[in-house]
Amino acid sequence: MMQASAHQLVYRLWKELIGADSSSSTDHMLQNHMELVFEAAKVGNVEILIILIRSYPDLIWQVDEEENGTLFHVALKHRQERVFNLIYETGVLKGKLASYKAGGENMLHLAGQLPSSDRLNIVSGAALQMQRELLWFQEIEKIVPKDEETPKDGETPKDIFVRTHKELQKNGEKWMKGMASSCMLVAALVATMVFPAAFTVPGGNNQETGIPIFLESNWFTLFLVSDAVALLFSSCSILVFLTILTSRYTEKDFLKLLSRRLALGLATLLISIVGMLIAFSAACFLVFKSKASVPIRIIVAAPIVPISLFVILHYGLWFDIFCSAFCSDWFLFRSQNRLFNPSCQ
Repeated sequence: MMQASAHQLVYRLWKELIGADSSSSTDHMLQNHMELVFEAAKVGNVEILIILIRSYPDLIWQVDEEENGTLFHVALKHRQERVFNLIYETGVLKGKLASYKAGGENMLHLAGQLPSSDRLNIVSGAALQMQRELLWFQEIEKIVPKDEETPKDGETPKDIFVRTHKELQKNGEKWMKGMASSCMLVAALVATMVFPAAFTVPGGNNQETGIPIFLESNWFTLFLVSDAVALLFSSCSILVFLTILTSRYTEKDFLKLLSRRLALGLATLLISIVGMLIAFSAACFLVFKSKASVPIRIIVAAPIVPISLFVILHYGLWFDIFCSAFCSDWFLFRSQNRLFNPSCQ
């Protein structure tokens, strides 16, 4: 309700400002207050821009003298995808807007430049930041016509991108290798613990037959299955993180391969930890089920508390990694039909 009221307030203030004669009043307003429009594009305030563009569609062609470009150029320079996505709703004008050169630079030149650190840090890790920059550049390549990809000072937009993102690519490789090394160490510890547990079963074995004493118990079955799951997925996690460490770390690898391998490695690591903790609880129930004094709640909480902490403390990183791995391009660039749809505020 607060957001809807804010939209209505902006709309009514705009109508009051332009008055009855929308043509002359709007032109006068644009001459004196365009910095507000471009500031909204810079900070990503897409709601205000939608209201203003609906009333004055020519606003998309206005050029900012300081930023040297339209509001879409400003949104691209500051990596504001919510504002930039409005360009997909302009139809055939999309190509002309993308080809507009400000100071000898079109959108592809701007996409090749490194944004400010505050816009890079909206995702966790240099590797995911590098992937996001590659997605931006590839998306602008789809919009800008091929004949408009002209060099600037002897450098093509691709050359500019490689030069400006060289340090970020190195940091991304370092971050990815550090993450893979740490997680592989944890996976190795899990495998080290659950492997001997399969041969030293709770309760021991029958001295005559060698068969586990609690073989017929359901808790023993749960213990054995969860222990096997922990061993299997911890081994898979080690192999996945090993492939990350041995990757070439090219731009193509950063785009999809590395993030998906990291997501797969983290998922298998989490499953192995869950299996290990469930095996521990099952073994406790199996051995102490006849003891009324055993604190059942502590045994039940043994797997729940660590898993909950693992998920809660790493929620932001997990979200960024899985979004980058499986839905980054769709999540960033998509038309929402808000610009000329009155029902969308």
